[in-house]
Amino acid sequence: MFKLGSLTLRSNLFLSPLAGYTNLPFRLAIRELGGLDLATTDLVNARSLLEKNRKALKLIETCPADRPLAVQLFGSVPEEMRDAAVYLESIGIASVDINMGCPVRKVCRVGGGASMMTELAQTAALVKGMVNAVKIPVTAKMRLGWDDENLTAPDLARALEDVGVAGIFVHGRTREQGFSGTVNLAGIRAVVAAVRSIPVIGNGDVTTPAAAKMMFEETGCAGVSIGRGAFYNPWIFLHARQLIDTGMVPPEPRFDERVRVMCRHLDLMVEVFGEELGCRMFRKVAPWYSKRFGPANEFNKAVVQVSTRAEFHEILANYQRWRRQFLDDTGSLRPQYAPPPMVASFMQEPAVMRREAIPVPKGPVEVW
Repeated sequence: MFKLGSLTLRSNLFLSPLAGYTNLPFRLAIRELGGLDLATTDLVNARSLLEKNRKALKLIETCPADRPLAVQLFGSVPEEMRDAAVYLESIGIASVDINMGCPVRKVCRVGGGASMMTELAQTAALVKGMVNAVKIPVTAKMRLGWDDENLTAPDLARALEDVGVAGIFVHGRTREQGFSGTVNLAGIRAVVAAVRSIPVIGNGDVTTPAAAKMMFEETGCAGVSIGRGAFYNPWIFLHARQLIDTGMVPPEPRFDERVRVMCRHLDLMVEVFGEELGCRMFRKVAPWYSKRFGPANEFNKAVVQVSTRAEFHEILANYQRWRRQFLDDTGSLRPQYAPPPMVASFMQEPAVMRREAIPVPKGPVEVW
């Protein structure tokens, strides 16, 4: 059990917002696999939400199976942020998270995102107004600071604790870094040391269960939030929980299980967004699943043009037939076949984790 203000959660592993990706279908697909309790939406503009903008309302779309849910707000106008939090509480949202870490210029230049880390008193006043207006937990997601010369996260965390935030999510990079370089675990540890009683949840470069365990051990954080790692490996919450609880690394899912979850994700995309838009959006999703399939060039070339669910299943069936020529369902090379060059090259790489780094997804759906 994990306490976040008035919320009692079954897990201290959290799904981070990832613009254009952590929508309702993805959250549901992850929840069905286990290990996750509180998930957070993509960042939502507070003013757009109050104006009942269609895209903003779609970002917070949810259902009973998608509980508990936090909505991440961004904005710099205290009254708008306060009123948006009140609205979210009124429709049953479990928690409100304030984005203070987004490095994107269009967010920062209007006073939102990482720019909030440069005006501590002003930011604390805005947050106090939100905390006083609602009974649900209000949390803040921040980076370590604007740049290496301005590591303001510890001071900001203390100021926010004083005005009543229920927890701090901290990404171990600066705004200047974006997603480059490596996460600064010592920086997260400094934020943990700065607060008195609220939980600090670490985030950044948690791409494997072992990385989640290391985040706990090296920072002393109370929880871990996972973004890109969840898209690369939807089982990461379940497997991290098992590793932390038992010390045992769970076996990797078989190929057929990866295919099953991918197909389930597509079904949810079609259910929520309709077939045309859902399939178009899935062009960016399917290649993330195939990163763990082994040789997948045949699949990727076709799936990035998919337009219907039937077309997707045809592409998948063709790929499965191609793949069965050389690999069994565990990804092992069939002894009776000499593999083509791309398969031979793949088989020479480490067997368990064939990618050392996970790329940053390219922007929200609107700019695909």
